Amino acid sequence: MGRTIALANQKGGCGKTTTCVNLGASLAEEGYSVLIIDLDPQANATIHLGINIHKLNGSIYDVLIGEETDITSIILNTPIKRLKIAPSHINLSGAEIELVNTIGRERVLKEAIFPIKDAYDYILIDCPPSLGLLTLNGLTTADEVIIPLQTEFFALEGMDKLLKTIQIVKEKLNHNLKITAITPTLFSKNTKLAQEALKKITLHFRDEVTSTIIRRNIRLAEAPSHGLPITVYAPSSHGSLDYKRLALEVIKR
Repeated sequence: MGRTIALANQKGGCGKTTTCVNLGASLAEEGYSVLIIDLDPQANATIHLGINIHKLNGSIYDVLIGEETDITSIILNTPIKRLKIAPSHINLSGAEIELVNTIGRERVLKEAIFPIKDAYDYILIDCPPSLGLLTLNGLTTADEVIIPLQTEFFALEGMDKLLKTIQIVKEKLNHNLKITAITPTLFSKNTKLAQEALKKITLHFRDEVTSTIIRRNIRLAEAPSHGLPITVYAPSSHGSLDYKRLALEVIKR
């Protein structure tokens, strides 16, 4: 039975897509079959894996909007063996409006991936940085949520809204949904501010916080422009080691 995990945080710049791509790559390197669903109109996960979004024959937009498009027809290989992606496209930015009159609009993605749900050990859904209809689809489809949370002064701002949304989805749309992990990201051990933010996050969320902390790392920032996950671009970097450690922790959870 595969696991479907949404990566969500409506706050941009928290390392959500970086975590989705590099966690996916690390799980694939551990021998698991992984599918990333890029549900963000910015298509950063798709670009991060070296895919030209201007040359796509189809994207997750076509699956959500065009009832004739089977999700298997848009899935692409990536530079990592066992890691595949359902790519995004800028067209997806109009999907929220286009889906508004669709019956069961919160469940469109869930129904679309139903035939392939058990074809992968892990399906990771990269949700957009908002709490709109696309994120709602991601949370309704997933069994679990991972929340990347940057170790910065305003880290907990907006978390109440996200947690409330997850709770509402759990009560009304998806009773199986649970928070698997809150992962501190962009950590700089040399700054007092980051250390205080980490302490605050750990005190606030306790057991939900992963023991793995993703350190701020220049190689992580460079990897997307090379179209590679950190495990390939700089396998011995802090970023690569952190995400490999996070993958092992997620497997155990």
